[in-house]
Amino acid sequence: MNLHHLKVFLAVAEAGSISAGAQRLHISQPAVTREIRELEASLGLALFDRHPRGVKPTEGGQRLLQFAERIFALEQAAERDLRDLAGLGHGELALGASATLGAYWLPPLLNHFRAEHPGVFISLQVSNTREVLQQLDDALISLGFVEGPFPAADYAHHLLARDRLLPVAGPAHPLAGRRDLRMAELQAHELYLREPGSGARASIEQAYAELGLEARAAMVGGGTEPLKRLIAGGRGIAWLSQLVVEDELADGRLVQLDVRDLQIERDLHVLWRRGSQLNPAPAAFLQLIEGNIKTF
Repeated sequence: MNLHHLKVFLAVAEAGSISAGAQRLHISQPAVTREIRELEASLGLALFDRHPRGVKPTEGGQRLLQFAERIFALEQAAERDLRDLAGLGHGELALGASATLGAYWLPPLLNHFRAEHPGVFISLQVSNTREVLQQLDDALISLGFVEGPFPAADYAHHLLARDRLLPVAGPAHPLAGRRDLRMAELQAHELYLREPGSGARASIEQAYAELGLEARAAMVGGGTEPLKRLIAGGRGIAWLSQLVVEDELADGRLVQLDVRDLQIERDLHVLWRRGSQLNPAPAAFLQLIEGNIKTF
């Protein structure tokens, strides 16, 4: 069914005459008459009874009128809904982030975004870099925040910050308080690492390899918080983000080891699928991020 014909039919039915329908549509009366005749011919039914003072829908016209009203009400609802979506009156912001970014960097920005766009539903999945990349590939999230290496050619990306990984231990550790430590000395002590797939672990393993050393894990913790608790009360060493351990270093629950021959830095990125068109909510959040990028 030609929807333009249907729109002309609806205007005439609501206005009650061909001339009034033509005025409503801002087209000529002969054009309206032609549109109605073409619609009647395509349906094989007369849609209007002609009277001296106008027109009245036939039984077929009454039935079609009910459908036409619903069709164009739905059209208007669709337009309102999409305008609302474009204006961020609603929508969805699906994010994935590795541990440091998800727990420490993103929450203030999400609170800011939520205050400006309360109609947008936000979901955040915190895992590790490998899993975030998989979520992007599977289109489960719109934006991914990672702290480890990724195939740059496969994703559009922005650099968020440079982050330092610090060698930390509990205050009772034998190396706590020692000056001018070398990596050879650290190798004699237990190293605690994140799980495989973690961006932090990949950065540590790469930095060790560049010195001809192996980052051998004595214990693996599935997340940053378990690692902090493990080394605070034990004898292990861990390389943790400067942002993550600020409070513990300040109050003495952890100490930074004075290692002179290795510094580990990494780039933190936001990624999205290359070639994909971001919906309004993730596009607006990306714009907010770009205005708040800072170095740790």
